[in-house]
Amino acid sequence: MSIQGKHAIVTGGGTGIGLAIARALAAEGAQVTITGRRLEVLQEVATDGLHPMAMDVTDEGQVRDVIDAAVDARGPLQIIVANAGIAEGRKLHKSSTDFWRRIMATNLDGAFFTIREGMRSMLGTDWGRVLAVSSIAGVRGLPGGGAYSASKHGVIGMMRSLGEDFLGQPYTFNSICPGYVDTPIVTRNVDAIKDRAGISAEEAKQIMVESNRHKRLIAPEEVAAAALWLCQPGSESVNGQEIMIAGGQVVGR
Repeated sequence: MSIQGKHAIVTGGGTGIGLAIARALAAEGAQVTITGRRLEVLQEVATDGLHPMAMDVTDEGQVRDVIDAAVDARGPLQIIVANAGIAEGRKLHKSSTDFWRRIMATNLDGAFFTIREGMRSMLGTDWGRVLAVSSIAGVRGLPGGGAYSASKHGVIGMMRSLGEDFLGQPYTFNSICPGYVDTPIVTRNVDAIKDRAGISAEEAKQIMVESNRHKRLIAPEEVAAAALWLCQPGSESVNGQEIMIAGGQVVGR
């Protein structure tokens, strides 16, 4: 089943992994709605096939309204990529309730709202692919990442269950679980680690590089290639799975 002309949505589609996935889908002929909180960022990258719409995934009503408007403009969604997320780490005793809820609202609630609202139009079609960008933190614990790891474990649990719900139907549900990817999130993490540990920016970056089994940062395009494969012919029997992109086996599973 070609994705030529199909309508896709990618949340957090203005930068990093989301933008790489959106571009990969558009290059294959999909019409891609890209969303994010900052419309100006989306507009700067909106080339042919990419359609920017401001949307905060934590706002349930806004998610519903924006997806309805996108469907009205470009037809039913047949590819949903729940990518929007925030990656922040804090030790347990420094994690406030507000911090916990902010992580969950974006990473888990946001994915749930996006998929639920997007599926309302997809269920009227004869083919669909639903992807959620989780993390290696979704399959193992990360030091200082209790809230983040919990949110990404939750995403994987949701996708596994949705895969079971729709068995035998022409829709699949899979999670993509990258290690450290060379995106603006890594840049922000460098600053946070540097300040917290009292080390140089290069030393802070090296901590993340060393966390990937092949000792380098992953390119966003590598993640996008996996997402594209899950939307192309030959992936029909891949459902309810976690695709890990981490340079090697994920230690501590």
